[in-house]
Amino acid sequence: MLQKTIEAGLWGLLAGSALLLGAAIGYFARVPQRLVAAIMAFGAGVLIAALSFDLMNGAYERGGMDATAIGFLAGAAVYSLANHMINKQGARHRKRSGAQQPSEEQQSGSGLAIAFGALLDGIPESIVIGVSMIQGGAVSSVAVAAVFLSNVPEALSSSSGMRRAGRSPRYIFGIWAGIALASALAAVVGFTMFRGVSPDVVAGTTALAAGAILAMLANTMIPEAFEQAHDLVGLVTVAGFLAAFGLTKLSEEGAAAERERRAAPEQGPAEPEASHPRAPSGP
Repeated sequence: MLQKTIEAGLWGLLAGSALLLGAAIGYFARVPQRLVAAIMAFGAGVLIAALSFDLMNGAYERGGMDATAIGFLAGAAVYSLANHMINKQGARHRKRSGAQQPSEEQQSGSGLAIAFGALLDGIPESIVIGVSMIQGGAVSSVAVAAVFLSNVPEALSSSSGMRRAGRSPRYIFGIWAGIALASALAAVVGFTMFRGVSPDVVAGTTALAAGAILAMLANTMIPEAFEQAHDLVGLVTVAGFLAAFGLTKLSEEGAAAERERRAAPEQGPAEPEASHPRAPSGP
C-alpha cells in the first residue's frame, strides 16, 4: 500500500514537472505568440481525447451513465463557479502569453488570484492520475502522457504573460514548483481517498475531473489558442487529439496482449506423435 501511494505521488510529480519545463521555456526563450498558441491548441486536443476515451469511457464502464453524467456536470459546474470567482480578482487572463495579464500595480491581489487559478486548473488532472491506479494497481499511461503534454504549453503561455506583466522569476517559478508538488499530493489523494469505495463513487470522481478539465479547456486554453493561431487552431487541435487517441489505442492493445499472455495456460514442449505400423493392404 505504501509503495503504491509513493508511486502515485511520483507519477503526479512527473506530470506536474512539465509545468516547470514550460515555465522555463516561456520565461527565458522569446517564443513567438503564434507558436505558443499552436502548442496550446495541440495540448487542448490531447486533453480532449484523453478525457473522451480514457476518463469518460472508464467512468461509464465502472459506474454507468448516471454516476458518469452527474459527476461530469458537477465537475464543470464547480470549476466554472470557482473560475468565475478568481477571475474577478484578476486571474481571467492567466493562460495568456501576451500583455493581457494585469500587474500587481494595475490590480492588487491579481498575483495571488493567478496562483490560485493555476492551481485550480491543475488539480483535477492530477487526481485522475491517482484514481487510475485503483483498478489493477497500474497507472494510466494515457492520463500521465496527456497531462504532461498539456502542462508544457499551459505553463509556457502563462509564464510568458507573467513576464510581460513584470512579475519576478521567484514568483513565476515559485508558482509552478508549488503546483508541481501539489500535483503529486493530488495524485496521492486520488489513490488513497478513493481506494476501496464503491465503483459509482470512483466513476463519479473520474467524471467530475473530466468535466472540470473540459470546462478549463473551454475557458482558458482554447481562447488563448484561437486568439493567436486563428485558422490553424482547428488543425493543430485535431493533431493533438489524434496523438492522444493513438496513444490510447496502443495502451489498450498492450493491456489486451498482457491479459492474453497471463490467461494462456503454461504448456510444455509438444510430444511427438507416436508412429503406428501401417496395416497390410489386402490382395
